[in-house]
Amino acid sequence: MLPDLSSRLGRQCNIREELTTGPLHAIEIAREAVRDGAAAVIAVGGDGTLHEVLNGFFEDGKLVQSRELHPGPPTALGLIPMGTGSDLARHFRWKLNDKYQAIDRLVKGQKRRIDVGRVQLPEDRIDRYFLNVASLHLSAKAGHIAAMYKKLGNFCYVLGALKAFRAHEDRDLRMRINGGPWTVVPKVTAACVGNAKYFGGGMKIAPTADPFDGSLEVVSLADYKWYDFVLKMHMLYQGTHVHLDKVTTTSVHTFEVEEIEYQSRREDVFVQADGEHLGFLPAKFSILPEQLNFIL
Repeated sequence: MLPDLSSRLGRQCNIREELTTGPLHAIEIAREAVRDGAAAVIAVGGDGTLHEVLNGFFEDGKLVQSRELHPGPPTALGLIPMGTGSDLARHFRWKLNDKYQAIDRLVKGQKRRIDVGRVQLPEDRIDRYFLNVASLHLSAKAGHIAAMYKKLGNFCYVLGALKAFRAHEDRDLRMRINGGPWTVVPKVTAACVGNAKYFGGGMKIAPTADPFDGSLEVVSLADYKWYDFVLKMHMLYQGTHVHLDKVTTTSVHTFEVEEIEYQSRREDVFVQADGEHLGFLPAKFSILPEQLNFIL
């Protein structure tokens, strides 16, 4: 990848390539690059890699600052989509796994301020950021299972969902939108929080989500059975599932979810962001408008 970038950008750019050695290493690499005043940090991989690189731009709830005496413009974030799902790339209609088109786009250097989603899990003291989609319950557990079958390509997400349904129990959950009153939502199968439209290898789960509009789209599925998933799977890919009676959509700035204590349960409710397992409820999702320069 480095020779291709170097040949296109020429000598005016000092390009440094860093390889990750394990989970969360990309966070450290990106954070150090931002502190060094890099003009851009480019993630090469899928949504999980981009998720880690994005989180390197933040520390202790704030954007990381350059330590240079006379810093230039804020570091921009870019992506060469080479992963299994690459769902954020789908949102922008970029070709997947085409490094040459991606390099052409990066060389043009068109930037725009992009919104960033934030997930806070107070019990686990986790504070993470996402560009694409976060979710909870069945969809989050499905993503956790799918990660074990990445060799199957995008089918791993369908397999993950079917396996997750095997031991799934819908849950009554307490939800609060934009700091308003708490309400009990019965028989929640999954709730997805979209900054962008796609997850699960091309499922258009949040069809009206826009990472430039200053809001998140919450899509909740209630009393959704495994046969609903199978028979209406095409609707998830088309984005037409939002017209089903079992599906509700809401545009929010903040979205809080917690379990109801009196319920008997087999397991805690999973939470994920950009396909990465984060922990369990309770959780708060919020939008940070125009946080970063993103290379389009």
